[in-house]
Amino acid sequence: MLPLMREHPPELADAAERQQQIVTRAQLLAASFDDMYLYRQTRRGLWQRVLPGTYSLVTGTLTEEQRRIAAALYAGPEAQLTGLAALIWYGFRQSPRTDDVHLIVPHQARRTSAGFARVARSLALDARARRTSIYPVCSPARAVVDAARDLHHLRPVRAIVAESVQRGFTDLARLDEEIRRARRSRTALVRKAFSEVVQGTRSAPEAELRECLAGSRLLPEIRWNPRLVAGDGGSLPTPDGYLADAAVALEVDSQEYHFSPGDWARTLDRHNELSRHGILILHFTPAQIRRDPGRIRRTVEDAYESRRGVGAASRVRVEPVEVPG
Repeated sequence: MLPLMREHPPELADAAERQQQIVTRAQLLAASFDDMYLYRQTRRGLWQRVLPGTYSLVTGTLTEEQRRIAAALYAGPEAQLTGLAALIWYGFRQSPRTDDVHLIVPHQARRTSAGFARVARSLALDARARRTSIYPVCSPARAVVDAARDLHHLRPVRAIVAESVQRGFTDLARLDEEIRRARRSRTALVRKAFSEVVQGTRSAPEAELRECLAGSRLLPEIRWNPRLVAGDGGSLPTPDGYLADAAVALEVDSQEYHFSPGDWARTLDRHNELSRHGILILHFTPAQIRRDPGRIRRTVEDAYESRRGVGAASRVRVEPVEVPG
């Protein structure tokens, strides 16, 4: 009979160290432990079984990385981390938080979801996946699309799509490629969010402002994130939205989406520079847009009506911007 306690052999100790104390049943059996010993260790609270055939050699709540490692070891060597778990790994700020770890495996694999490991079979794994020392992570574009397919509301989908482009995790071409790969399978929300980004909106609150103003019968075309040039040819700060005929700029003021507390002076400089060229800036917060969109729309309409034709006198022009194909 095996003793209740035993020193880990070097090969197991090395694997446990590399895998942050998460090991598989196969690794334990290879180290000459048997199932009865595993049972006793978990029964006594010295180890914990975190997923089928997957153990933590320490007790307590697993860290995010330990959960990713455990899920990857459970899913198998070909599994790739994707969805919200991958976005959290990349450091997305606007990604919804989740305790689940989403992975994709080859379509012929038999592994199914268990516990916090959410396993999906895929006809095509991500050829651009990034490999860590333990598991591959799908590229940001693939992870964004996979995450969006599991979300049920437009707002978080808008947030992760906009952040993926705004912070340089991926580009429009890669996102478009992944959306096309997924075809029509649960992609309605990500297609809408992608269309908004292509047309110029760069954050979820900007998209909500755009949606709010789209119902106006009075307002003309609004240019989103336009490149503005002064009469002397100098570049001006880029507002979130711009009504060229009235020289009215729209700004969504959100510390969460746009700036850190130390950037307040820079925001004032932008405001003053636009004002110096005769542009009226209207500021809205995401909370205002969501709470009373009708009031926001009336405010913009009133400003446009009172300043119609001012744009020509300001000599500020909008430069065309090429959208990546």
